[in-house]
Amino acid sequence: MSLDGLIAEIDDLCGADPTTLADREALTSLHRQLARLDAVTTRATAAYDASGDWEESRARSCASLIAAICKLPLPEARRRISNGRALRHMPLVEEAWLDGHIGAAHVATLAGACSEARRETFARDEQLLVGHATQLRFGQFWRAVRYWEQLADPDGVEEEAQDERDQRELFFSQSFEGMWFGNMTFDPASGTIVDNELRRIYDQLLEADWAEARSRLGDRAGPADLKRTPAQRRADALMEMAIRSATAPADGRRPEPLFSVFVGYESFAGRICQLANGTVITPGSVVPWLPQSWLERVVFDGPSRIIDMGVQRRLFTGATRRAVQLRDRECFHPFCDLPAADCQVDHVVPYAAGGETTQANGRPACAFHNLDRHRRP
Repeated sequence: MSLDGLIAEIDDLCGADPTTLADREALTSLHRQLARLDAVTTRATAAYDASGDWEESRARSCASLIAAICKLPLPEARRRISNGRALRHMPLVEEAWLDGHIGAAHVATLAGACSEARRETFARDEQLLVGHATQLRFGQFWRAVRYWEQLADPDGVEEEAQDERDQRELFFSQSFEGMWFGNMTFDPASGTIVDNELRRIYDQLLEADWAEARSRLGDRAGPADLKRTPAQRRADALMEMAIRSATAPADGRRPEPLFSVFVGYESFAGRICQLANGTVITPGSVVPWLPQSWLERVVFDGPSRIIDMGVQRRLFTGATRRAVQLRDRECFHPFCDLPAADCQVDHVVPYAAGGETTQANGRPACAFHNLDRHRRP
């Protein structure tokens, strides 16, 4: 098909009633074809960059020219060229993208894994990695690639992790009118500590806002009636962190991170090292935190069963609850990736139907899907 023919076909789609395409099958097909067109565009952009024809424009770079003529952000133009260059070393990735089985985000992730130091190993495992890209949700795929990098280049990923930590920074300054402005960057572990405390205080402030709104309006209160926006609440949570720090009791204790050590767990990675929110970190990233952290040992008896002992209870608590969280990592629903630490633990076979409160009969469930499961027949 010529480019003019493609444009005509797209014109027909643009003129169609959106409701005729508003079903799962049509949306899946549209996203697949969008990925294929993105792949073709990316390859053509990289080929134009390699040709050098853009130099006649006297632009600083091909990305600068593409960004200008296509009205794109410069980082987006650079991403297209970078992905296109990486495809030269990833033939199976290129094939999967042209078939619409993966998208630009998958390609960018795999391109980062296919560094010069890991290129030979990547070529050996490319089919496996592409398989993960086509079969797993993106978050699961991203973690699988991070683990592969740790196995393929253990020294290199530690250096990259240290580079990430070296990028930490905080800018906080006051304008001449007295307003304060800031920007911050944290490595995964440090950022998670800050985020966890911010979210904890945020939730307390949100609960207070709802209580105030209900005191005024009763059950008619809705999100629009809360006295603070989410952004304002986050700002107030940060201020509250500072206040609590200044007024902390003399016997107060610093946060002590908890790290889980997995033993006997067979996985694609071969070793497990990630934060509770699912962010993959290198083993070396844990070392600076060890003097002020707690460790827990998790012994697996096979790929999915944690060896544990518990007392029969109505609710999942203690070691049994923790075992389910560590085993499953996120909500049981295939379309939900809420971390298990933020989920409830639900009975697979309902307790009322004789289901036991054991690891084998437990699974993490976010509040929505837990309620939805019991609401539906």
